[in-house]
Amino acid sequence: MKGKLILEDGSEFLGESFGDQKSTAGEVVFSTGMVGYPQSLTDPSYYGQILILTYPLIGNYGVPEKGFFESDKIQIKGLIVSNYIDTPSHPQSRMTLKKWLLAEQTPALEIKDTRLLTQKIREKGTMLGKIVIENDVPFYDPNKDNLVAKASTKKIIIEGKGSKTVLLFDCGAKRNIIRCLLERGMRVITVPWDFDPFDTKTNLRGRQGKDLVGRKLIGRKLNFDAVVISNGPGDPKMATKTIETIRETLSRKIPVLGICLGHQLLALAGGGDTKKLKFGHRSQNQPCILEETKRCFITTQNHGFAVTKIPKGFKPWFTNANDQSNEGIIHKKLPFMSVQFHPEATPGPTDTEWIFDYFLEKL
Repeated sequence: MKGKLILEDGSEFLGESFGDQKSTAGEVVFSTGMVGYPQSLTDPSYYGQILILTYPLIGNYGVPEKGFFESDKIQIKGLIVSNYIDTPSHPQSRMTLKKWLLAEQTPALEIKDTRLLTQKIREKGTMLGKIVIENDVPFYDPNKDNLVAKASTKKIIIEGKGSKTVLLFDCGAKRNIIRCLLERGMRVITVPWDFDPFDTKTNLRGRQGKDLVGRKLIGRKLNFDAVVISNGPGDPKMATKTIETIRETLSRKIPVLGICLGHQLLALAGGGDTKKLKFGHRSQNQPCILEETKRCFITTQNHGFAVTKIPKGFKPWFTNANDQSNEGIIHKKLPFMSVQFHPEATPGPTDTEWIFDYFLEKL
């Protein structure tokens, strides 16, 4: 079935539909990664966005089982590719990409000139767009909504049996953050974005690995040794409740690690500032320089906002080698740190997974 991508500047790109036969709208962004589309499509940081994959062959290794996903469902509003391959070949493949998109009711278009489309976004910046297949729909700007509230869990989840406990604020967390913490012997308590761990009435009850629904739960007192703030979608300044909680965490000198959106939230909580980038960083090949060294790490990234003002008491930790934007901050004395990239990767290189070890040593 025919369809088209319409951008807010009036540009139209004709294509062939291979996903759900419905129209959709969102913010149009691109990723330059060569592999990892199952992980990218399930990354909550893409919530509200129409994703262009610049690598020309998509679908050629199929879709694996859910254990390889970064969330329970496809998070993007729509998908744009150059060439869709409907004959996958991979031992882990369980279905075709088309079958998955249909099951998740996600529209997708095969547009031959994704190169021109990507060049347009690089030149003019990220813009709104819509995939129109049958009925027209209005443009939708996801950045006007609190996307963190939409992507965050509604439950409290306890996993692991370690002697140290990490409180993970789920602002749209990728699953591999939890996996990395569990592999290092941590007990992980995942909580909603607006959860207040310092409320004296807030307690937890339940067994290991069970979902705990609600905010006020009578039972075992909530104790934790460190806080991790996850990745997530949208404008960080929308997550005011999370910023307030981080500010309280800093005042109590509890170790804090921010990842991606969590990096921006930590900066805002400390008195820094953020801004929207022209077209963001979305790929698995972003070079980041470790400050005070010549060491360059290749990183996975997915964000549209960046830190522009470093809070008092902090110093730069990493810098993007392409555009010199800030990629990490670390406190000069206290165990507070954050990175704009994804040390947990998936997809992408695991060059910076040592960030978790470095942080957990501070406990």
